[in-house]
Amino acid sequence: MKRVFLIVLDSVGIGEMPDAAEYHDEGSNTLLAASRSPYFSMPNMRSLGYFNIDGVHIGGKEANPKGAFARLTEVSKGKDTTIGHWEIAGVISSHPLPTFPNGFPQEIIEEFEQKTGRGVLCNRPYSGTDVIRDYGKEHMETGKLIVYTSADSVFQVAAHEEVVPIEELYRDCQIARNMLTGKNGVGRVIARPFIGEPGNFTRTAGRHDFSLEPPAVTMLDQLTESGKTVLSVGKIIDIFAERGITDFVRTNGNDDGIDKTLAYMDKDFTGLCFTNLVDYDMLYGHRNDVDGYAKALTHFDERMPELLAKLREDDILMITADHGCDPSTPSTDHSREYTPLLMYGAHITPGKNYGTRGSFADIAATILSYFDIKQKCAGEPLEL
Repeated sequence: MKRVFLIVLDSVGIGEMPDAAEYHDEGSNTLLAASRSPYFSMPNMRSLGYFNIDGVHIGGKEANPKGAFARLTEVSKGKDTTIGHWEIAGVISSHPLPTFPNGFPQEIIEEFEQKTGRGVLCNRPYSGTDVIRDYGKEHMETGKLIVYTSADSVFQVAAHEEVVPIEELYRDCQIARNMLTGKNGVGRVIARPFIGEPGNFTRTAGRHDFSLEPPAVTMLDQLTESGKTVLSVGKIIDIFAERGITDFVRTNGNDDGIDKTLAYMDKDFTGLCFTNLVDYDMLYGHRNDVDGYAKALTHFDERMPELLAKLREDDILMITADHGCDPSTPSTDHSREYTPLLMYGAHITPGKNYGTRGSFADIAATILSYFDIKQKCAGEPLEL
């Protein structure tokens, strides 16, 4: 009964890639930035070989690492969540997904207003918490939807649950998803419901992402087509537009994501459990909170023994990332960085350094190889 547990530490990059200047990310190194905080401590990850990865210089190297490790290169054009996860699953993106630093074109907004029957407020890049603070009162008074974007390829719609019922908000987001194709095909349309009163608004757990479907066959497709189980923890289900997944649970933070991964580890299945832990990116990277980022990494490390204790003889644990988001730079955007791959299990050779790999897609190729599935997606498998 082979199982793979693949955990994405969202945005935990490990240093600028050679083309970082093309993305205005010279000098970015998310893990190094977090390690400079007094709140940073990752002894369990260190013992597995996390700091032995090429280009990682955080203290001395572990003399006898318990896991195997590699540095992964992103070859897709872009540095966002969707493209990063697609590449992990074996799909290389030759063009970046569109972004809208000046807001969405007026013709899109007008069509959205006509189809939803509601006006639009904002329509420019904004922090999700700031936008409801600044536009929430007017939204409640007018019923207009708050539309905003970010440095990512996203069309976000915020609405108060007492003004726009959540099912209506989801319907409006599906309308936007159907509209935004071709050159305007953003990676995700995101529903952002909130509650409260002016001066005290709070986003709820009703967030829902409406994603583009991956443009090619993914590792998830191949696993499910072969009769394997594919479990999603967190926003994986949204990133892949529900394709290639047999069961899922949503999460409300890193701790909840770890808890739900541990719960899946208690179940009997053959296949993949694919987890995204989003807090590093959402709560700390985009807000340039170095200490918060460090504390979140430290807390994950403190929970590592729980994950390791539940591994069975034919299980493999893989830990990686999808891009960077250096909290120490002036930018609050994602950063173009290498990502780590750390592997542990009875089938993994302790201390094996696979060096710098040519693609995130090597993860997909390795997992498919482990399940003896003939690969139809990108990537070169690591010999376990």
